[in-house]
Amino acid sequence: MLMSRALDPSEPVPAPEVAPAARPAPAIHANSAMAFFREPLAPIFTAVTVLILVVVAIQFARTAGLVAALWAAGGVGVAVWLRNARGTLYDLCFGGLLATGIAAGELLAGNSYLLTGLFTVTNMLEISVAVLLARRFAPTLNLATVEGACRFLLSAAVIAPVPAAAVTAAGLYMINGADPLYSFQTWWFGHALGIAVLGSFGLSLTRRHVVGLRQPLRALEAAVLLALLVAVCAVVFFQSRVQVGFVVIPVLILFAARFRVLGVSTALVIVALTAVGGTMLGRGPFISAGPDLADQALLAQLMVLFGCMPILLVASLLEERDRLSDRAKAGQVRAERASEAKSRLLANVAHEIKSPVGGVIGIGELWKTGQLGEITPTQGEMAEMLVKTARQVEALAHDLLDVARAESGAVKVELRPTDVPGVLEDVRRATALRPEAKDIRLHVISEGDGLVALADSQRLTQVIANLASNAVKYGGAGGLVVFRATKVYDGVRIEVIDRGPGLSADKQAQLFEPFNRLGLERSTVEGHGIGLALAKRLVELQGGTIGVVSTPGEGAAFWVELPAA
Repeated sequence: MLMSRALDPSEPVPAPEVAPAARPAPAIHANSAMAFFREPLAPIFTAVTVLILVVVAIQFARTAGLVAALWAAGGVGVAVWLRNARGTLYDLCFGGLLATGIAAGELLAGNSYLLTGLFTVTNMLEISVAVLLARRFAPTLNLATVEGACRFLLSAAVIAPVPAAAVTAAGLYMINGADPLYSFQTWWFGHALGIAVLGSFGLSLTRRHVVGLRQPLRALEAAVLLALLVAVCAVVFFQSRVQVGFVVIPVLILFAARFRVLGVSTALVIVALTAVGGTMLGRGPFISAGPDLADQALLAQLMVLFGCMPILLVASLLEERDRLSDRAKAGQVRAERASEAKSRLLANVAHEIKSPVGGVIGIGELWKTGQLGEITPTQGEMAEMLVKTARQVEALAHDLLDVARAESGAVKVELRPTDVPGVLEDVRRATALRPEAKDIRLHVISEGDGLVALADSQRLTQVIANLASNAVKYGGAGGLVVFRATKVYDGVRIEVIDRGPGLSADKQAQLFEPFNRLGLERSTVEGHGIGLALAKRLVELQGGTIGVVSTPGEGAAFWVELPAA
């Protein structure tokens, strides 16, 4: 509103009562607070969920004295907080509501006021540190990339629980003499597992992933995979007494292949609940770790954290590859459309040029021959120059048409057995008639028999003639141009070699770009920079490849390789 009024000259703008730099902060705080009260369902629902999870964890998952082996409340709090953060006051209000939910859950589970205060403070310390670290080191909260997933897991799941675990271990030791090592490791593993599994699930649950499950076949596939995973987990973590937890890994890989990050994070929730839950109920393979429940739970936590969590990175890698592939396809489509538009433009320009240029050539010829009246020698030279320039423009128009047709696929090639030495000899004779080849020796070398390529003889002649023209114009200073044909693998290699000044690596990289004359635009050598681009396209249409080998000061060898007939 202030900006729209400031841009309207018909409405006066009142002078601000305070310095401009002091105004934005209260507005931001006010907006964040208003957002909290306008949409309170998410914070309230989160607080209630945390309360329930706290009660369940304390009642059924305690192992090392008063510390639970699986703590889902922290993961839920971190995920929702990160997904809904809107400012400083919003963070304060949301954090206060979370602390209320945790404290209520602790009291309902039967903890004393002292323990309730200790655990509430340490849990909020852990959640706050996880949120701050995730915002600092994984600000995009994008688990669909390997880097984003690693940053979130390392900062929020691995590092964030450490301070809270240390404070809890020290507090429990002072209160009831609990073993600090057991308390620390149980807290760290349980809370790291909760943030890693439930935090990843909450951040990956996006609208784009959910929309994809609306398709009936896709939803059916997800239901079948979930049922398979539940059945495997029930057998492995409740019925089996043998350490066969690796059996769930192929199922997780299947989730990664079909449903990417959301699928794996959902599957990890089921695996963590069944692995740790079965251990807490005295079932499954981990009870063989000994009579101590903390050791049994630790083994289950380790299996999930180090055996199953890496599959999440595999899913991130697959999703990142999908996104890059989609971008590449979109870029290819845009490039093809741009190429088609350019080809149409070139064709239109060439057609528009040909007619008036033909008229100019006709008038110039009449003027030059004196059919329009007597002319002076100077006028004759001017008429000759006019006709020469017009023919250059006409040649450019033909080249533009050829390029446009080649790029649009309008050029058709008829591939048939073609005698390569014969083509080279024809090109040599035609090149020898060029004025600029007067003092240049032209040789044809055929190494071996059966030099027959599968090519379009007319288009191949056009390509070799273009290379020969360039060799004479740009490399003629060496006094020799060699046409050589040899057999390579299952093809025929044609080389046009000159002893001119050669080409640097930078110039070689730009050779086949249209209209690029490599800095010779102002030289006396005529050309438009289209010939090599056209030659490359014509060779590719015949199923061959083209390139150059050159060293500055030692000449250049342009080569074409075509399939043998």
